[in-house]
Amino acid sequence: MAVKQLVVNFTAQRTDMIKIVRIPQIKKILLTLVIVLGSFVADAGFYHSPFIYDVKIIKCYPNPATAFITFEFSTIADKTNTLQIFSFTGKKMTDQVVASNKVNVLLGTDFNRGIYVFQLRDKAGKLIESGKFQIVK
Repeated sequence: MAVKQLVVNFTAQRTDMIKIVRIPQIKKILLTLVIVLGSFVADAGFYHSPFIYDVKIIKCYPNPATAFITFEFSTIADKTNTLQIFSFTGKKMTDQVVASNKVNVLLGTDFNRGIYVFQLRDKAGKLIESGKFQIVK
């Protein structure tokens, strides 16, 4: 019964899989199953591993940054997405429309040394991806 349930879980939607994998007992069982049946899982078409669910859309560099930071987007279907940057205290520092696959942000005098959070949002305001970077001036 448990193995049958695990196979069903492998085909579940991504968000459901993340919730299931965070349960410690299930994580051990899934890890054992993937190790033992690794080639079977790949051959059977289960390509959505529960252990690789952080697919990054955004790369930001250099990190830590000093004068500027570049955000590079792997695929942006809709050019109406916005990139927002917040200080670690929650103050919105910038809000830019993403018009291309690369956005450079100049870190002027209002950007002090510290950790900042970025968010990529779609036209409706739904969060697509978030992350953090550091500024060292």
